[in-house]
Amino acid sequence: MSHPHPELTEPAPLVDGGVRVVALGGLGEIGRNMTVIEHKGKLLIVDCGVLFPEEHHPGVDLILPDFSYIEDRMDDVVAIILTHGHEDHIGAVPYLLRRKADIPIIGSQLTLALIEAKLKEHKIRPFTLGVKEGDVEDLGPFECEFIAVNHSIPDALAVYITTSGGTLLHTGDFKMDQIPLDGRITDLRSFARVSEKGVDLFLVDSTNAEVPGFTTPERNIAPAIERVFHQAQRRIIVACFSSHIHRVQQVIDAAEANGRKVAMVGRSMLRNMGIAQDLGYLKVPKGILVDLGQLAQLPEDQQVLISTGSQGEPMAALSRMANGDHKIEVGEDDTVLLASSLIPGNENAVYRVINGLTYLGANVVHKGNALVHVSGHASAGELLYCYNIIRPKNVMPVHGEWRHLVANGKLAEQTGIAKENVILAEDGVVVDLVDGKASIAGAVDCGYIYVDGSSVGGTTETLLKDRRILRDEGFVTIIVVRDTKTGEIAAGPEIQARGFAEDVDVFNKVRPKLEQALEEARKSGVKDSHQLQQIIRRTVGSFVGGRLRRRPMIIPIVIDA
Repeated sequence: MSHPHPELTEPAPLVDGGVRVVALGGLGEIGRNMTVIEHKGKLLIVDCGVLFPEEHHPGVDLILPDFSYIEDRMDDVVAIILTHGHEDHIGAVPYLLRRKADIPIIGSQLTLALIEAKLKEHKIRPFTLGVKEGDVEDLGPFECEFIAVNHSIPDALAVYITTSGGTLLHTGDFKMDQIPLDGRITDLRSFARVSEKGVDLFLVDSTNAEVPGFTTPERNIAPAIERVFHQAQRRIIVACFSSHIHRVQQVIDAAEANGRKVAMVGRSMLRNMGIAQDLGYLKVPKGILVDLGQLAQLPEDQQVLISTGSQGEPMAALSRMANGDHKIEVGEDDTVLLASSLIPGNENAVYRVINGLTYLGANVVHKGNALVHVSGHASAGELLYCYNIIRPKNVMPVHGEWRHLVANGKLAEQTGIAKENVILAEDGVVVDLVDGKASIAGAVDCGYIYVDGSSVGGTTETLLKDRRILRDEGFVTIIVVRDTKTGEIAAGPEIQARGFAEDVDVFNKVRPKLEQALEEARKSGVKDSHQLQQIIRRTVGSFVGGRLRRRPMIIPIVIDA
């Protein structure tokens, strides 16, 4: 396998006729999926998603791909192809279109409906082109054929890209459910057909590459959901992704069968399911859906709530219910069904919600104690089938953490693909396809871009480090007033501390050291306020580190009077 190295330099210009592939997100992480494909001076983008922040990103709302690689080449972008409507594949589109609003967006009917609703909130009116499986579109030097794949959201597509420099097949996210709820299977016949034409580079979903066998069909969940409804004594609250139309359909079907009414909670849930219902992807029997006010008038054993917050997001409805900070009060014998998988990094947040709901008396049903969710991604057995059907010349695992990419690469090798033709790359690593051979050609800058309130890109790692220090270690402020004529300390040092278990009096012991250090600085002729601040910071930092075993943020203030 070809491994990227830190010493990789900027790539040389792409050779004539070659194809360049640069992932700006989605490699080494679950989310932020974005791949840029270059040929004959033009760029084609596949997906443009977000990554959701973890605990070490305090204050951050979203994490975007780093657009700097294409910042000066926006006029060369022929289109953005969206493989499906999940946030980790479409969520960053509004931020990219702020740079150039007329880039065509190509996707299936449902995918476009979801992104158009999102763009409307950003006051962007996009140029869109709807496609379906079997369609072929010429986009500059790229001929793109769209192939149906099965995923946890309807209307997902793979894309087969033909150029004069080689062919690429990008699966997007997919699995091979043979009995899907909507009857739309992954089109292996088309996979075999394009294989006959030749696949020079296969970019394939890696999320479940470590999981042996085959992903459980969605239909197998129905009995577990039905059992939850049959056993529930009071209300049922279901939390799932706001885009998981199949799961919501199963809940609505179970509610109808058990004489219950359904209300939805959460803006994104209401928006997405409204779109799905309008387009016919969600079948809602007449009279089943009601608003929250109507639901509250019914007996509790006839109530079902479908909510966001299955990943423990602090501001989502379910988390607020668990904290007692929502108008819906969870109580004894309520049933809460977490109908989703755990995204890596969200485990602690989800378990906090489960514990909070259990403390309130709810019966919490989740993937750990019942078959209430299955993955939307192909497991190892399915990936092996794909490799054997497609027989690609080169493989580039995408969409997954490093362990997933490595596992996927090993599966490719097991099917006879040469080790040197399996390309393991990280975000920003440049892969060139030339004369049927894929190889690493260099690397480009590719960091995290943080959305922080109204700021996009203004938040830095240094700022996040400061926030983590403030959160974890507290802060100490030292105020000193200096006589500008004599240089002597006229008042202070006054010490204020926050975030310490110890009483503020503990800092009385550092005052003599501060006074001595400041006096020595005066005698040495130190007049610069910044130098005095540094002396204060070192003196207090040494004391706090040695005495209290802490490394707080230290804020010295020198006032000249």
